[in-house]
Amino acid sequence: MNVRRSAAVLAAVAVIGAATPAAADSSPSPEPSKALPSALYGESDPQYDGVWRQSLALLAQDTAGVEPPKAAVDWLVGQQCADGSFAPYRADTSKACDGKTMVDTNQTAAAVQALAALGGHDVVTDKAVDWLKSVQNKDGGWGYAAGGASDTNSTSVVIGALAAAGEQPAEVRKNGKSPYDALLKLALPCEGDGAGAFAFQPDKKGKLVANGDATAAGVLGSLGKGLVVEPGTSGTAKPSCKKADSPEQAAANGAAYLTDALAKDGHLVSALGGSEQPDHGNTADAVVALAAQGAVEPAKKSLAWLEKNSADWAAQSGPAAFSQLILAAHATGADPRDFGGADLVKQLTATGPSGDSEQTKDKAGDTASDSDSDSDSDSGFGVWWYVGVCLIAGIGIGFLVSGRGKRQQP
Repeated sequence: MNVRRSAAVLAAVAVIGAATPAAADSSPSPEPSKALPSALYGESDPQYDGVWRQSLALLAQDTAGVEPPKAAVDWLVGQQCADGSFAPYRADTSKACDGKTMVDTNQTAAAVQALAALGGHDVVTDKAVDWLKSVQNKDGGWGYAAGGASDTNSTSVVIGALAAAGEQPAEVRKNGKSPYDALLKLALPCEGDGAGAFAFQPDKKGKLVANGDATAAGVLGSLGKGLVVEPGTSGTAKPSCKKADSPEQAAANGAAYLTDALAKDGHLVSALGGSEQPDHGNTADAVVALAAQGAVEPAKKSLAWLEKNSADWAAQSGPAAFSQLILAAHATGADPRDFGGADLVKQLTATGPSGDSEQTKDKAGDTASDSDSDSDSDSGFGVWWYVGVCLIAGIGIGFLVSGRGKRQQP
């Protein structure tokens, strides 16, 4: 859930021939001859994150009580391949997917979570879940691309999709292994550097290195949670790190690591090139993870930091960033319409179709129109095109699209 990039990203692209979120300095603009679909959220090139950011936007709107435009939902449904998988972006859906279509588990799992939340798309989500099951690795997990080595982020977002579709993740097995078995293998012990954290993947020497975004994802996955976490009761006690002999304990260990990582400044830092710059997306992911674990008070402290410091980042990054912040606010019981003085819901809505209006559901299921709009829409800064790449490389995408990095994050 966040946005980033680095040499690791380039390596990841080389591995699968394509890529996707992390906070980028800029993003390729669409060619003038290739106008973006009017139903798509955001103005940056969707080649690597179209389905991801669309799914997050629909989830965030639904969470905030907003009925997404039908055109936006139809666009997402129309991106599905015949085998059930989703690629980041198919400009021409009249052409069938083939071996060159770069489908991946993350886009597919995100689409499942969004469409399951909206309801009425069982045929689409069932096909997608069948495809995800078909590409499960023998260790029980998933990589970004089908057949790729299992990683914490991909395995966790698929667990969220399985749960959203009514499956029991623990019962989805390959070679006798469940997704939780894969996550436990990626959890660091309670001794040494990065105690209690999750690694994205083992490094070239087989060593597990703590990764902040992977840890946030791993906490959610180990708890069987998806991108949306319902607000819990307030909790102040720091989770303690113990031997991870169960997914629940691995989640508690990961939450303990995140609590320590956030304690000093309230935010995580970028995993790129030794940078000490704040990582807004990964921090938002960490807030959701802590809330899911029940560490609500520590989560609220970091949410307060985001309220004070995320406005410029979100405006530059676009719909996925607004969505991440909305999901973080929701998980802690905060109001996304009054987030540091900003209305995140209006800002997100303004980046999509019918951006000049907001359809909200009342308790009776009717809709009321709010014609006000916010001018802070997607600037085209395009950090989100790194979603897939970063998910693969582990440079932390703040779940959305947090960047995912292979070096330890404090």
